[in-house]
Amino acid sequence: MWRMTKAQEIPSVALRGGGSIPLLGFGTWQIRGQRAYDAVRTALDAGYRHIDTATMYGNEAEVGRALRDSDLDRRDVFVTTKLPPSSAGQERATLTASLRALDTDHVDLWLVHWAPVAKQLVPVWREFLALQDEGKALAVGVSNYSVDQIDVLIRATEQAPAVNQIPWAPSLHDAGLLAASRERGVVVEGYSPLKGTNLADPALVEIAARHGVTPAQVVLRWHIEHEVVVIPKSANPERIAANIDLFGFALTDDEIARINGLAAR
Repeated sequence: MWRMTKAQEIPSVALRGGGSIPLLGFGTWQIRGQRAYDAVRTALDAGYRHIDTATMYGNEAEVGRALRDSDLDRRDVFVTTKLPPSSAGQERATLTASLRALDTDHVDLWLVHWAPVAKQLVPVWREFLALQDEGKALAVGVSNYSVDQIDVLIRATEQAPAVNQIPWAPSLHDAGLLAASRERGVVVEGYSPLKGTNLADPALVEIAARHGVTPAQVVLRWHIEHEVVVIPKSANPERIAANIDLFGFALTDDEIARINGLAAR
C-alpha cells in the first residue's frame, strides 16, 4: 500500500516571468476516452495537481471533464497542453479549441509540441507570446527543441520559453544541457522517464532497497532532486499512486551521482 501524498508536499520550481510549475505531474499520452477520464480522476484523487495533455493526444475533453468533476478549484491544478507542429499558423484557433475542450478560460502552460520548419519558428513563437499577453496561457514554452532553436527565439523576441519538455531519464542525463537551459531561464521538463530506463539496473535496485521503495520511484525522485519536472503516465491506479509517493525519502548526493553515471554506460 502506497503512502497517501498530500498535494502540498509536491515542490514547485519558478517559471520565467512569474508563477511556478509542480515538479511532479501526471502525463496522459496514449490514454484516451473513458480510460483517460478515469486515470485523471484517479491522479487528482491521489494528490497530483499538474496534468499534462496535448491537442494531438485526443483527450483534452476527458481531462477537462475529470478536472471539473473532481470539484477541485481550477486555480489549484496546473494544466498543460500543446500545439501540434501541423497547426503552425493556426495558433489562436488551436488554443481556442483546446480551451473549449478543457472547459477552462486559460491553460497554465502552452507548449509548441515539436519545432515547426525553420521559417515558422519565430512567427509561431510570436503568436504564443501574444496569446500569453491576452491571458489565455499563463506561461508558454516549447517541447523537443534544441538549445540552438531556443536561442533563435531569444534573439528574435528577447523572451525565452518558460519550459522545454524533452525526453529525460538517467540514461539521457546531460549536465551541460541542464546548465545551458538554466542559463537561459528555461525549466527542463522530462517525459518518458521510465521508458528508456533499465529498472533492473543493479545501481537502481540497490538504491531502491536502501530506501524501501521501487527502482521506478528512485528514478522519479532523481528527477525531482535535479529540479527537472517529471510527468510519468499510467492508467493503472496502483502505479499512479506509486508514482506520486516520492516524498517520504530523499536521495543522497552520492546516490544522485551514481544515477547520473548511468548515462555514461
